[in-house]
Amino acid sequence: MPDKDNSAQLAVIGAGPGGYAAAFYAADQGMEVTLIAPEKNPGGVCLYVGCIPSKALLHVAEVISEAKHAQDFGINFGVPKIDLDKLRNWKNEVVEKLTGGAGQLSKLRKVNYIRGTARFLDAGTLEVEDESKKNSKLLFKNAIIATGSSPAKVPGLSIDSPRVMDSTSALEIEDIPKSLLVIGGGYIGLEMGTVYATLGSNVTVVEMKDGLLPGVDRDLVNELSKRLQGLFAEILLNTTVVSLAEQKNSIKVSLKGSDAKSQEKIFDKVLISVGRKPNSKNIGLENTKVEISDKGFIKVDGQRRTSVPSIFAIGDVVGEPMLAHKASHEGKVAVDAILGKKTVFEPAAIPAVVFTDPEIAWCGLTETDAKKNNREVEIVKFPWRASGRAITLGRTDGLTKHIIEPKTGRILGVGIAGPRAGELIAEGVLAIEMAAMASDVHLSIHPHPTLSETIMEAAELFDGQSTHYMRTRRKP
Repeated sequence: MPDKDNSAQLAVIGAGPGGYAAAFYAADQGMEVTLIAPEKNPGGVCLYVGCIPSKALLHVAEVISEAKHAQDFGINFGVPKIDLDKLRNWKNEVVEKLTGGAGQLSKLRKVNYIRGTARFLDAGTLEVEDESKKNSKLLFKNAIIATGSSPAKVPGLSIDSPRVMDSTSALEIEDIPKSLLVIGGGYIGLEMGTVYATLGSNVTVVEMKDGLLPGVDRDLVNELSKRLQGLFAEILLNTTVVSLAEQKNSIKVSLKGSDAKSQEKIFDKVLISVGRKPNSKNIGLENTKVEISDKGFIKVDGQRRTSVPSIFAIGDVVGEPMLAHKASHEGKVAVDAILGKKTVFEPAAIPAVVFTDPEIAWCGLTETDAKKNNREVEIVKFPWRASGRAITLGRTDGLTKHIIEPKTGRILGVGIAGPRAGELIAEGVLAIEMAAMASDVHLSIHPHPTLSETIMEAAELFDGQSTHYMRTRRKP
């Protein structure tokens, strides 16, 4: 290798949860690593303008909701007074604490962190532009592309107006609009819609398909939909937005669909949340033989290796599911492959969580996919109205279910809807990865009274008996 200042054993482009996890792991394995990203510290979209700030705001929404819900218990906190500047500062402090911590870990591991951007000149050279706009060349032995994704735009709708937000600008909480239209009933739209609605906006959600969270099992979504009906002003399904037009202090929206009919409405602000697109452009891939799909995703094999043996790619830029924890795991697989270890990315279950209220979480085989593939399974469900802990919380709007292989009793999938579903789903992931049977789960003693008992009792139902609920078994 040429001199140390312009070369790297491993160059990682992008410092989100995939990129920095890969860089840190590689450094721990003794590799000389250069990590390149435009932010002050590692963190990427997730820590700066994604997972972390959105969950901080969702926690605020949860606190407000719980305070309101306490009226049912005879406790009245009154109408909350919201200090937007202090709320925004707190959210920013959370981001700074985590990204600053990642920066310290980078230094402790002696990772060469360059604040800037990079593009490939060829399969062994990067052109790096640092924060002072100075360009230099970096020679690498191996590279990992972890450039992530960005909010998708809708042609004709993404007008240049401060009143039209994407998921990034929505997190700034510049104000609490009296009325807000959320275009897209996916997880980002519902999470941010929940935040704004709880803070005081009249939120209308428009979804072009016939249900919220397309692709997620309907029984789980139904638990959420019932609560959102009371939180949102309107939920318009089978509806599309035809046009947006900026007016003096508002946005005029033309809607069309079976729920909305054909009509025009006026909103103070609009949030477009119709998914994300991979950041595979403008990084010089045309100067290499790296292959890209029609949708812009970088093609990789089981080790996350591209068509160029020395270049790997991980995270959102290689395809669905676009999840931070999936990217982190892929990063470690890629590093192990570079080190020559026997490795492959083949998880049996990747958990997904929608951080609404109630939360929805699932992993492994879904009931929807079982139906689509004509796979024989048995579904067992434990409703939270039979959970002692859920009743003490005043939150019986929940459901835990297992998708089970009938002949063997092996758990193939787990779905949970309810408060803290995201914390509970990890047990389902472990069960699937360990090829656990329903009997393994229900013979494992769970603490009482907890929501985790719903996982145990759902498993009990497969074998015919649950202490707190009569047996319910059915094929999808």
